[in-house]
Amino acid sequence: MGKKKIIVTEKIADEGITILETKAEVDYRDGISREELMEIIGNYDALIVRSITKVNEELIGKGLPRLAVVGRACNGVDNIDVDACTRYGIVVANTPDSNTISAAEQTISLLLSSARKTAWANHFLKEGVWDRKPFRGVELYGKTVGIVGLGRIGSMVATRLKSFNMKVIAYDPYILDERFERFGAEKRETLEALVREADFITVHTPRNEETMHMIDEKVLSWAKDGVRLVNCARGGIIKEEAILKGLAEGKISSAGLDVFEQEPATGNPLFEYDSVVVTPHLGADTFEAQKRVGETIAEQVLKALRGEIVPNVVNLPTMLTEELNYLQPYILLAEKLGNIYYQLAKSPIDRVELTFSGPITKNETEILTISFLKGLLEPTVELVNYVNAKMLAADRGIKIFEKKEAQSPKRYKNLITAHIYGKDGEMELAGTISRARIPILVEIDGYETESHLEGYVLLVKHEDRPRIIGPVAMQLGDSGVNIAGMKVARKKKGEQSIMLINVDNKIEDEVLKALVNSDGVLEAPVLLHF
Repeated sequence: MGKKKIIVTEKIADEGITILETKAEVDYRDGISREELMEIIGNYDALIVRSITKVNEELIGKGLPRLAVVGRACNGVDNIDVDACTRYGIVVANTPDSNTISAAEQTISLLLSSARKTAWANHFLKEGVWDRKPFRGVELYGKTVGIVGLGRIGSMVATRLKSFNMKVIAYDPYILDERFERFGAEKRETLEALVREADFITVHTPRNEETMHMIDEKVLSWAKDGVRLVNCARGGIIKEEAILKGLAEGKISSAGLDVFEQEPATGNPLFEYDSVVVTPHLGADTFEAQKRVGETIAEQVLKALRGEIVPNVVNLPTMLTEELNYLQPYILLAEKLGNIYYQLAKSPIDRVELTFSGPITKNETEILTISFLKGLLEPTVELVNYVNAKMLAADRGIKIFEKKEAQSPKRYKNLITAHIYGKDGEMELAGTISRARIPILVEIDGYETESHLEGYVLLVKHEDRPRIIGPVAMQLGDSGVNIAGMKVARKKKGEQSIMLINVDNKIEDEVLKALVNSDGVLEAPVLLHF
């Protein structure tokens, strides 16, 4: 059999091309037009892109039946239709970890540059003015840096700033204590505690509903006067309007920003402040990072073409068999069960016990465990996928135990049960699929229910007595929220009950807050999203 053919449609490092050429025939076509690519894609076994080439179902269809692998030489896969690739058995791989060092170093670069007013002084001197007076900065020595998010980049920042003899504190409710100790960071239990203590604050979290504007005007009001901020993670984690307000009032002394709420960022009002150092999203833009990206994607693609395990595969093409067709709804169920925990709890997890019951145990259930972990970690970890989920769980100290039972202990033919042991408590979940093959939750912490795990689900804990369900439903209706389904469950008559309400749209925070005051509601309702 002849060499495999690979087309590369965007610039990657020469080292990556060299690796590819050792095992395959490479057609390097940086800047190829879409029309031409559509005409020739069917002649290739693999396609390597960055962020410009749109790998949609139309292009994928033109690549069939030969196209087997799509590799993206950077983080994310937003320009690739992963679902379509999966349906057609095409491997999708990317390079999520290749820029970790570069992002950590860029963080420290901006922290130093803003603390010492380096960029401003550079501009001043080049304009022909020799004057030190405006540029007196501060040392890092002896100061306290607060790190929000102690994942891979955050932990690298922690170890590097320790060498400046800084006191390192960190807030990350999803990380076990052992990781804080490992990287020399003192744990703070709340964001408020960290913000009140820190001289410098740097963020290293994914951007999602929970973290968007995580640091806003209220949070910054807790900070010391003269606090200094750095954001090399994602634009919007620190609210830009809050930074502007803090700068104008003198609350914030400086900021180093590599990312912005709107990118490309031009004409941003933050640019008007000399105490703000900005760069155009350069976190991954080093020669070394780009070299790693090129080499990694080349190795990934070649492994996939050889049918080997790909470390950063985004989808599961190797499961596209009759077994996958049978397990597919259970894979989705497992992922959604996993997704529940961190929506209800903030406690770091010590261990997870998974039990698979019924005829599904005749199949390989490891994919169900991986899927559960993927769902479990997605709210807290950026770029988790089916391949790296186990590794990321292990990195966080989460121990996994699996058990199979030939017979389901409940009336359901197949059942997935998860017992999650967190630092501050436990949670037990059980689920199955409906006749329509839709994931349903059948038990949560001893409450038996049959709730569809789709869209938005409102969880309300309430007293077990009359005149509670109606007022809650009325409040939702008055707020324009349509109820698609509702399940009420209790353990014993007269004790606490729960409502699980499927709704058609997101419930706004003010509506949730109003529900807390509804007679008989025991605590703040939680809106789950699947």
